[in-house]
Amino acid sequence: MPRALSYRPARHGSLALEDDQAMSEISFAASEIAASPRRGIPTDQGELWETLRRDAERAAAGEEMLRGFLDLAVLRHNAFASGLGLLLADKLAEYSMPAERLGEIARAALAGDPAIIGAAIADLIAIRTRDPAAENYLKPFLYYKGFHALQWHRIGHWLWRDGRPELAHFLQSRVSQAFAVDIHPAVPIGSGVFIDHGTGLVVGETAVIGDDVSILHEVTLGGTGKERGDRHPKVRAGVLLCAGAKVLGNVEIGRDAKVGAGSVVLHDVPPRATVAGVPARIVGWSSGSVPALEMDQSPITRSDREPAVTALRSAQYFPTVWSPPDRGFSV
Repeated sequence: MPRALSYRPARHGSLALEDDQAMSEISFAASEIAASPRRGIPTDQGELWETLRRDAERAAAGEEMLRGFLDLAVLRHNAFASGLGLLLADKLAEYSMPAERLGEIARAALAGDPAIIGAAIADLIAIRTRDPAAENYLKPFLYYKGFHALQWHRIGHWLWRDGRPELAHFLQSRVSQAFAVDIHPAVPIGSGVFIDHGTGLVVGETAVIGDDVSILHEVTLGGTGKERGDRHPKVRAGVLLCAGAKVLGNVEIGRDAKVGAGSVVLHDVPPRATVAGVPARIVGWSSGSVPALEMDQSPITRSDREPAVTALRSAQYFPTVWSPPDRGFSV
């Protein structure tokens, strides 16, 4: 399981342009990455980048029209951080904020807090291990807008923690326009997070998302519209939020829980519970599996069925099934 990340605040005036040599000094160290060894998981940043470069070389050899693009995005860079910074800048550039300036912001953030790079690598590995359409690392690195939106959010969160909300909000707005993903820059997000497709994802200001979470398109982590202050969901590690799930209010989605497609959650969800419906009700319990890693969006999986009978007979609504523990939460 990847360690929880701690983001260091930026320093005012730190948006100095960094060269490739400086970026190559950023290293990613983690004692363990939760991933299947059958997928050929790289063990560090350097190995991952070499894998990406080999994939890019094969792609360029197979499609000459993409050679220039692949050279700019991957082949001319000697480190993951350098390639990622340029790619992110090109994805978000516009006339009022050109790629050169966005690249400066991205490079400063990645150099200022190497934990962002560690999280990005864990996110990319999460995609490779959970999405059957990701036959290599190059495809999600270049083309998955959920991955790009999440990395820009990490940069915006770095700025937010440094007391620079205007620039953070600008990035949030551009990400929403470019990728249709709207995450408030205040939201802390753990590592190994997979945002699949991403279109229509909305995450409110006081939400929290833990490690190894998988989120499908059209998911909302929002408020009820009636509260101030801490008013958005807290999503613990290993949770799977299926397509179109709506979680509203300051509720907690317990570790390794699953929220079925199109469900509306208004109460706390206990750890390892599977909930579905409008309003959402407990329909099963996972027994040792991690829904975010399995990516099984079926409302009731094989491991759910037997416990589901007990759950459905005992109660239909969360308050009568489970009393939530203390709300202490950390990413």
